[in-house]
Amino acid sequence: MAASSIFHPHRITLKPQTPTLPNPPTKPHFRFSSTTTTIRALSQPNSPPPPPTVTSKPRRPADENIRDEARRHNTTHTHHFSAKYVPFGADADASDFTESYSLDEIVYRSQSGGLLDVRHDMDALKKYDGTYWRDLFDSRVGKTTWPYGSGVWSKKEWVLPEIDSDDIVSAFEGNSNLFWAERFGKQFLGMNDLWVKHCGNSHTGSFKDLGMTVLVSQVNRLRKMNRPVVGVGCASTGDTSAALSAYCAAAGIPSIVFLPANRISIAQLVQPIANGAFVLSIDTDFDGCMQLIREVTAELPIYLANSLNSLRLEGQKTAAIEILQQFDWQVPDWVIVPGGNLGNIYAFYKGFHMCKELGLVDKIPRLVCAQAANANPLYLHYKSGWAEFKPIKANTTFASAIQIGDPVSIDRAVYALKNSDGIVEEATEEELMDAMGQADSTGMFICPHTGVALTALIKLRNSGVIKPTDKTVVVSTAHGLKFTQSKIDYHSEEIKDMACRYANPPVHVKADFGSVMDVLKTYLLSKA
Repeated sequence: MAASSIFHPHRITLKPQTPTLPNPPTKPHFRFSSTTTTIRALSQPNSPPPPPTVTSKPRRPADENIRDEARRHNTTHTHHFSAKYVPFGADADASDFTESYSLDEIVYRSQSGGLLDVRHDMDALKKYDGTYWRDLFDSRVGKTTWPYGSGVWSKKEWVLPEIDSDDIVSAFEGNSNLFWAERFGKQFLGMNDLWVKHCGNSHTGSFKDLGMTVLVSQVNRLRKMNRPVVGVGCASTGDTSAALSAYCAAAGIPSIVFLPANRISIAQLVQPIANGAFVLSIDTDFDGCMQLIREVTAELPIYLANSLNSLRLEGQKTAAIEILQQFDWQVPDWVIVPGGNLGNIYAFYKGFHMCKELGLVDKIPRLVCAQAANANPLYLHYKSGWAEFKPIKANTTFASAIQIGDPVSIDRAVYALKNSDGIVEEATEEELMDAMGQADSTGMFICPHTGVALTALIKLRNSGVIKPTDKTVVVSTAHGLKFTQSKIDYHSEEIKDMACRYANPPVHVKADFGSVMDVLKTYLLSKA
């Protein structure tokens, strides 16, 4: 029985609670109390900690919401944690930076035109040991206490320590599942410890929520301080605009989105439209949109929301901390991240490195950045031995969110890879689509960008670089439902010059018992 085309779709063009942190003894142990997020140090530094104390938490009044409840329980900050902008690459050991900015300033570049980085007061954070931070973060998981029910804001002290929790705009993002890819690992790679971090299982369906909650919260703070910010803008290939528009809508802040015309999926386009963003569809690619938004935000009081803004990375780094939490603070051997504008690979490095520096873990994983071969400037840079970086003109790729030829965070990515003994790999269009088909056939439903990361894994596994027993995490950056058109085209075997080896089109059968039985018998025999 012949297989036919699967679908013929219409193409569309188009002051709350903040824990008071104690002055810790030299070797503190800790006890949880469910009535507060504070972890109290015991007076016996050399004795084992007692079991957690279980007490019931009083139910809040019916006319009080969680933000009101948090505000009522708010106590005075005693920890003096802080963070500021410094030029990226500035000496981490320097006690006094020659150039630094408050996070309340609207600044995106250093005086030399380079990138900025958010630098935390590590001396203040180091007053609490790794056990303290592990226990504090773990105590907040799964709770609804504002704002700690968020996977991002459960690490508030490491993200935006000085923001008032009443200014935070959150959808309780993060806390995404770490999926054991049992069948895919065993069947295709001979691995039994392969995991997929489903960052797309978040509020708007991508990892961009993690950074956008931080950025929009800071904008909310700035507007309350009467700073000249009339709205927030971004260039996007889809996911950034979805996250920006959703969080701005929740806060009542205008959002402006520059999208490359006819280059994103309808599922991605509809999100900013539905959330009330002012959407400009521009006849250029992402790099062209990025250039325009930078010029516009230099002239108008619109806050720039792209990953050039280092606030975004403070939220994105919490996904790395979540991975460690989900492994009970055991460090995986490898973490593979798709790369386009390249902020996310640095964010993962920053999260892992911060955990190591503050004593939560004793090492960091090796990082792999995976790029589409049609948009692979970092891969070419890596293969040249890190010779002078040369931007390229990105070609069309099914992994549209990483179709970027001149990435803003190139310096950040190189730094992260060099300091994690990292690797860069690439995936052709056929490789990434086949990898997506393989993954989906084992129960996943991933985006093409995750297909890029899985292709990198397959290549490194086949070459022996990644061993069969290595604990490996592939970061899935967006939900597969955003990319149904590419899946339809693949399973319809309608992609030009592509074999679509794992296509699974429906079989058209006559409406009679004999025909159905013949088809089913053939199918079941093939599976026997």
